[in-house]
Amino acid sequence: MNNLITRRVFALAGLALAAAGVQAADSAASFPTKPMTLVVPYAPGGSSDTRARMLGAKMSQILGQSILVVNKAGGGGNIGTDMIAKAAPDGYTFGIGNFAPLSVNKAMMPKVPFDAAKDLEPIILIERGPLVLVVPEKSPFKSFQDMVAFGKAHPDKITFASAGVGGAYHLAGELLSTATGVPMVHVPYKGGGPATTDLLGGQVSFMFDMAPAVLPHIQEHKMRALAVATDKRLPQLPNVPTFDELGLKNLSMSNWFGLVAPAGTPKAIIAKLNDAANRGLQDPEIAKAIQGPGNIIGGGTPAQFASFVSSETARWSKVVKDKNIRAD
Repeated sequence: MNNLITRRVFALAGLALAAAGVQAADSAASFPTKPMTLVVPYAPGGSSDTRARMLGAKMSQILGQSILVVNKAGGGGNIGTDMIAKAAPDGYTFGIGNFAPLSVNKAMMPKVPFDAAKDLEPIILIERGPLVLVVPEKSPFKSFQDMVAFGKAHPDKITFASAGVGGAYHLAGELLSTATGVPMVHVPYKGGGPATTDLLGGQVSFMFDMAPAVLPHIQEHKMRALAVATDKRLPQLPNVPTFDELGLKNLSMSNWFGLVAPAGTPKAIIAKLNDAANRGLQDPEIAKAIQGPGNIIGGGTPAQFASFVSSETARWSKVVKDKNIRAD
């Protein structure tokens, strides 16, 4: 009798699991059936926010449901990213996954409320912003070699600005210091604006920034670009060498972001979001907005984005550890 009851219990449990599986498959097949939320872990107006709104609007057209963009700034991107991580894993809440929250903050901060590798599901890489090394136009350094030679002759006299501790521009400077063997002094600012102001004023030797931010200053002869941290020269700066050309390997660096969802989101739904985003990135208006100022368009599969995030995490976590970098 007991064996009969046990078999019936297992049979019912199996039927329940099968029914749940069918229901999940039906849910993924019909997704989306209601409006979605796209979380941006930064304030309105920045590059992540602007691109989220452009791509979100195009994905909305493709998927046939509205996408509401919600800004949740604070904590170096951690607050908004945590909101994504803790959302229901049903595809209706996803968001922007940025360089720092996904690949740096865990190594640099004592407490991060999520584990990017475990709590988030990569969807797609949206874009990479190649970094450009710039000096003031009045700088005595006419080339990258000039700057390195001065730095080796005068240790700790080379200073570099950044928009804050642990950001892409700061870590790029630290990696450059290691690669050249030149001691460099980091000067952090509360944002890119003040850092740029002091660079233009000659208070610091150099800084890294994304191509769209520095191109106007270069064109107005207020800054000079000495190197680009890309695999090949930028079309917008054809006369500026890459670090590889200058003899420094593995110094391709960018500020990047993509789309992520809560871990546990069904693969079929991730695939639908990925397809919509890939199609959106092929839109001529979006492609022009990304590539026109010098950024590199993303795209590809969730697995490719996951692999990229993993490699970036390993790379920058080592820099943070080696340089003993801690958040403010």
